[in-house]
Amino acid sequence: MPIDVHQHIWPPALIELLRSRTTPPCLDGWTLHLTGEPPYTVDPADHDIVARTRLAATDGLDLALVSLSSPLGIEGLPAAEAAPLLAAFHDGALALPAPFAVWASCCLSAPDPDAVERELRRGCVGLQLPATALLDAEGWARCAPLLDLLARHDKPLFVHPGAVPPAPGTPPWWPALVPYLQQMHASWYAFRAFGRARHPRLRVCFAALAGLAPLHGERLAARGGGRGEIDFDVFYETSSYGTRAVDALVRTVGIDVIVSGSDRPYAPPALPDLGADAALHALRTANPARLLHGRTRIPAPVPTQP
Repeated sequence: MPIDVHQHIWPPALIELLRSRTTPPCLDGWTLHLTGEPPYTVDPADHDIVARTRLAATDGLDLALVSLSSPLGIEGLPAAEAAPLLAAFHDGALALPAPFAVWASCCLSAPDPDAVERELRRGCVGLQLPATALLDAEGWARCAPLLDLLARHDKPLFVHPGAVPPAPGTPPWWPALVPYLQQMHASWYAFRAFGRARHPRLRVCFAALAGLAPLHGERLAARGGGRGEIDFDVFYETSSYGTRAVDALVRTVGIDVIVSGSDRPYAPPALPDLGADAALHALRTANPARLLHGRTRIPAPVPTQP
């Protein structure tokens, strides 16, 4: 059952609401305007449901998990602005045909665990939060009621890059290579320092290989942070990375916590060459299934009677 844990589709109602806005995030025709990024020309086919369903079949997927793209900044809007946009996303995404399933999102200016619980009960596989909400101890504490809810429902958290501040004069690729990865790096270390102890049962997936944060383990140990054991309930999603980066992370945290994600439509799938079909099976099937459903608990053997 090949799974892509990271895709984005804008349902038609969300597109229309974005077009009705006059301040970012907003759409002018098919041109997306955000606060911290240059105008982006959207390909209508990227959000054509029939075309994306065919593309998922071409990619050989049995499941593609769709999330609201956090760099849009919708989660950080005032509640009155965020609510209709979030409703349009959830209603439209949950109505998508197979093989799509949905990560829930929530308003962070006025967090409402009850609203998240409703989306989980409607069928969302877990909750996406922007890394910008989880950069330090205060952020993990502020989001704790949402994370407690996930733990009660045995659902995972997906940490995705969030909105970025304006950076005039930078090239178009700057947001994806600098602030996005800085956010992922900081949120991973903040989880290690502050989040895991508070949420011992939570399964977490960090997009973009957590900004390659685990590769700094030697420096962490040298500065007194310790090496620690591998956390088998923390996963690393592969979008926009290839063989070299994935192989380096496998050597650091092991293959059992790497999960395949593409970030479609912003990047095509890239399957790393790790030298064995079993490795791809782990990334595309076994590991994503464990992210979504937890560890398989094998019953203890029944003693045989003499």
